[in-house]
Amino acid sequence: MEIKFLDLQKVNLSHQEEIENRLLTTFRSGWYLLGNENKTFEANLSSYIGAKHAIGVANGLDALRLIIRGYLELGIFQKGDQIIVPANTYIASVLAISDNGLQPVFVEPNADTHNLDIDKIEAAITPTTKAIMTVHLYGQVSYNEKLKSLAEKYNLKIIEDNAQAIGATYNGIKTGNLGDASGFSFYPGKNLGALGDGGAVTTNDDALAKVIRALANYGSSEKYVNDFQGLNSRLDELQAATLDVKLNYLDQENKKRKAVAKRYISEIKNDKIQLPLFPIDENSHVWHVFVINTKNRKDLQEYLTRHNIQTIIHYPTPPHLQKCYQEFNHLSFPITENLCKEVLSIPISQVMTEEEISFVIQTINNF
Repeated sequence: MEIKFLDLQKVNLSHQEEIENRLLTTFRSGWYLLGNENKTFEANLSSYIGAKHAIGVANGLDALRLIIRGYLELGIFQKGDQIIVPANTYIASVLAISDNGLQPVFVEPNADTHNLDIDKIEAAITPTTKAIMTVHLYGQVSYNEKLKSLAEKYNLKIIEDNAQAIGATYNGIKTGNLGDASGFSFYPGKNLGALGDGGAVTTNDDALAKVIRALANYGSSEKYVNDFQGLNSRLDELQAATLDVKLNYLDQENKKRKAVAKRYISEIKNDKIQLPLFPIDENSHVWHVFVINTKNRKDLQEYLTRHNIQTIIHYPTPPHLQKCYQEFNHLSFPITENLCKEVLSIPISQVMTEEEISFVIQTINNF
């Protein structure tokens, strides 16, 4: 038996007929950018998240870049301002900050959840701090009332990096509608994945939404009239059509992921492995990835490979130790750096069979 880390072909073929019909309709329409498919998907995403505005963009990195750029154009941020960001995150979170000429300020994660440790944020706030970028890592909500209170106390924007947690909720409110603005990724492997790159911004801020929509279209809200030095970052019609089909199934597919996670947590029994905690509010986690910790990672990964179980490391090197950020290489974040040595992601998806799940569990238990 071979267990793929994520069987994307199987994921997408489960919606084959609907996707193919929508793609054919879109193809025949002769309109491939900023058309009806994009408008329909934006409206449905906005309704699903509960936010006033949803703006389709080219990818998840651009979504975050455009939020920050929007705040710059509105005069809310200035070049050189600081944005707090988790030390333990994918590098896109940090790239969006530095690309706009702002400074990332890293804060350690909670060792149990791997998400931003909200209790450590206040000590990192300075007079030039303008925002907190909270990342709902692995699919788990990274937000609470203390984060909200800190933002209000210091007049900070909350930017959600919601690339991994679409469908998760906090007190009944979906991620993407908890902060001031949120960036989504629809990279094919995400819980809501396109057939290529795609992303979106959600917000309830009318002024920000207007600026972002223009910025993503060469800085133009009217053809050949450019108010900003913008980008070309648009969600194409084919991706919008695909995503609109798959959005209808997101909740039930997230539910299947939770069922896999429950089995793993209840049935994996190996003292060499630390499992993630299943949250009290099960709706606060959509299990984009299932990450275990082990001090024997190299041996375990090689062992699982020999048994035809694919794994991935999320993430082997933290942003502050990457070559592209040499100015931060001297910094030390022990919790983050330790996690990067121990984490290993095992297969989880809505298309795994019970037999496949059992095989993964049995194989890990025999390690």
